[in-house]
Amino acid sequence: MPRSAAGKPAESPCAFDSRGRPARLRYNSQFMSELLEGKTALILGVANRWSLAWAIAQAYRRHGARIILTYQGERLRLTVEELAAELGADTVLACDVTRDEELDALVARLKEAGTRLDAVVHSIAFANREDLARPFLETSRAGYLLAQDVSAYSLVAVARAAAPLMSEGGSILTLTYLGSSRVVPNYNVMGVAKAALEAAVRYLASDLGPSNIRVNAISAGPVKTASARGIKDFSKVLDGVSQHAPLRRNTDPAEVGDAAVFLASSLGRGVTGNILFVDSGFQIMGL
Repeated sequence: MPRSAAGKPAESPCAFDSRGRPARLRYNSQFMSELLEGKTALILGVANRWSLAWAIAQAYRRHGARIILTYQGERLRLTVEELAAELGADTVLACDVTRDEELDALVARLKEAGTRLDAVVHSIAFANREDLARPFLETSRAGYLLAQDVSAYSLVAVARAAAPLMSEGGSILTLTYLGSSRVVPNYNVMGVAKAALEAAVRYLASDLGPSNIRVNAISAGPVKTASARGIKDFSKVLDGVSQHAPLRRNTDPAEVGDAAVFLASSLGRGVTGNILFVDSGFQIMGL
């Protein structure tokens, strides 16, 4: 039996309760493999400690990856730099994914530093609040184009920019949601943008497969992130999921981080073009 530093038996990460049922998974650092040791990950979209990008960055770092973070605009620079320091990230660079010149500058900085990328995380989406609050039928042309540009096309732009730095292959990951294929109240134009994003994942996986670059998405259940506050009645969505999902609970951001580690590591080497649901099973349910 594994023993702790104090000589006592170490707690199994897969324990059972007093009635012999599997208990909730408990993590012990001595059981955590460094699945991403020696790999470098570029993570776009960490804005605060409630974001899923932050949960993924933490999980990557815990498994040994070198982390590079980006920020959009000076308003977010200090926050991201503070998070990077807490995480032990190597570098923090500016990048607005809607501006090709900023993506080019990002790649130039990484090339200059001799950086090879093994993983890229795209955790970026945006829609006007008013286009989320009113019926989809009333979406403005400008609002539709904005949501598509930031939330879907940006993955194409990021993949095109990053691919030359992934000389030994690797993983590109984005984040989506069930609203891409089901009607979710008040998700509206963002649901349509996520549908385009998921299609982009498949086409990019086909294009980049010969370079051994895998492209996938995680469809996370609803999580209390800062961006989720822009969705009307979001608390009702959380309540509905916790009542009806097979696991009878909402998604823990750490679960998304763990799934992201799997996809970026050699364990996920045969997985590409996929949408991996991490939502307590909610996507399987009907009425």
